[in-house]
Parts: sequence; structure tokens; C-alpha cells
Amino acid sequence: MAVAARQDTSERSPLFIQSLEKALFVLEAFSVAEQFLGLAEIVKITGLDKASAQRCVHTLVQSGYLEKDPQSGRFSLGKKVLDLSFNFLRAHPLVIAATPVLLQLRRDCGERTNLSLFDGTTVVYALRLHGKREYPQYSTLIGRRMPTFCSAGGRATLARLPDDEVREILARSDLRPLTPQTLTDPEAIMAKIEEGRRLGYGFVNGESSPGELIVAAPVIDFSGRPVAAVHIAGSVTKWQPGEFERTFAPQAMEAAN
Repeated sequence: MAVAARQDTSERSPLFIQSLEKALFVLEAFSVAEQFLGLAEIVKITGLDKASAQRCVHTLVQSGYLEKDPQSGRFSLGKKVLDLSFNFLRAHPLVIAATPVLLQLRRDCGERTNLSLFDGTTVVYALRLHGKREYPQYSTLIGRRMPTFCSAGGRATLARLPDDEVREILARSDLRPLTPQTLTDPEAIMAKIEEGRRLGYGFVNGESSPGELIVAAPVIDFSGRPVAAVHIAGSVTKWQPGEFERTFAPQAMEAAN
């Protein structure tokens, strides 16, 4: 299965570079891999023919964006990929402005604090600051994407959009549940988003990760559009859901403002 939808050729600009698109498909293939992929696996995931995939892989290895394991001959993402993430984060004005705010928020609340950036059907974590308890590795890494429809930050941002735009985003979303508690019915999700409008924040209990409580408030730009969210995350082993929400919702909203 291809990792990205092929763009309709009728919509392509004359400046569109198809070979570059293919190279990006190869890089995106590693989103479904633990670490290594062989050439045949890259061909299967991307939908590219073997010759195109081989040329892209060779170019990416030569430029440092892929690395080849000398023993297995399989490929992994190269360290130069991290340079792109670093350059994005160090220059992003919202990340720069949010970092001291989230550091202070983490000191004040003692729980994990995050900043997610709104990206339509998903949110992507740009800052993740540990709390006092240990978390799984994936919960501490930047760059992780979560579905907008079932994350506290996603619902907080959707709550600041008009209903027709929210429904369009939900229509494009993959509504598969992440946990047994995940709401997948569009009308039930809309009800939660409307609740977020009234309250000024989003709250989920075990919907995006088992046993995790998250409260999040939207960050609004100068035009009034939601662009990000501030999250505070805790555990049901430490907090009752209602107590967590009452304690940390005001802090999340203050930090987002």
C-alpha cells in the first residue's frame, strides 16, 4: 500500500518535480517500519517500480538521508533527517515563544507538558517535556503525530473552527479507534467539540492512550485561527479524571493564552 496519496496530475504545477516526489515517498515509507527496510519492502510500501525506488534509495544514501546496513544490506533513516527537525524547531516562532512557557508550566504542575501543532486531520508534537513519572519512549519523542479527532489538543483546536470546516476534517479523518475508549462516531465527536467550545479546552480520558488523562487548550493566532495546543498529561493511576480536569484545565488555558 502506498504511503501517500498520488496527486492528480491535472492539478500539478509546471514546477512539480516528480522525481523529488518519489524520493519523499521513499522517506515516508519508514513511518511504517521499526527501523530497517529492504528494497523490495520499499517498492511494496511506496508503489514505485523497482528501478525508480532503487535510484531514489541510492541518491538518499549518497546524500545522508538514508543509511545502508553493511551486514544486512537493508536501509534506515539517516542522521541528516534529524537536521531537518532541528532546523524546523529552532526557527519556528511559536516553538521559540512556547518553550519558556511550557517549562514554567511543567514546573508548576509537575506533569508532562506538550505543545502540538495543528495540521488538519492530525496534530504533531513539537515540544514534549517530561513530568515526574516515567512514560513510554514514544510519549517523549517530538514529531509524533496523533489524530485530531481523538486527541485533547486536536479537539481543542477543532472547537475554534466553524462546524462546516470541522465536519470536513472529520470526513477526511481515519476514525479507527486507538483504544477501547476512543470515540469514533462523528456526532459523538462533534458533541465533545461543542463541549470544548463552551469550556475553552479539550479533555480526553484514555481515548488516545490507555490510562492517560490529557487536558489541552488552543493557541490562537492574530487572525483568530487555532494553530497549536498546550497539553498537560497525567495518569489514572495518580489522578481521578474529574480532579485532573479541574486542577489543570485553568493552567493549560493560561499557558495557551
